[in-house]
Amino acid sequence: QVPLVESGGDRVQAGGSLRLSCIVSTVSTFSYNAVGWFRQAPGKEREFVGSITRTIGNTYYADSVKGRFTISGDDIKNEVYLEMNSLKPEDTANYYCAASRWGNRVTNVAEADDWGRGTQVTVST
Repeated sequence: QVPLVESGGDRVQAGGSLRLSCIVSTVSTFSYNAVGWFRQAPGKEREFVGSITRTIGNTYYADSVKGRFTISGDDIKNEVYLEMNSLKPEDTANYYCAASRWGNRVTNVAEADDWGRGTQVTVST
């Protein structure tokens, strides 16, 4: 069973909004303390977007998305969301959900224990 499943990616015009969802597996061996979002554009390295600590709700953001993106979680549904507003063409990328079992944040690739398979976001001019 894949522990993290993303959805919500789409093609939108610049200035538009999208909400991505990451379903976190409820299988007992896959319990996570922190969930993060990363993105990767063609030819570029995977980069941090945002992270949330599930128990206390602390959030962290990359400077490039601060004020435009919001990360939140629903522990009843076991989902983590990434609300993206004022989208720009440079936000175009495959967006991945990542999670850490013990850490308080997932702000770099090395901190993630598991990954989803990604959902594509394309922002056109």
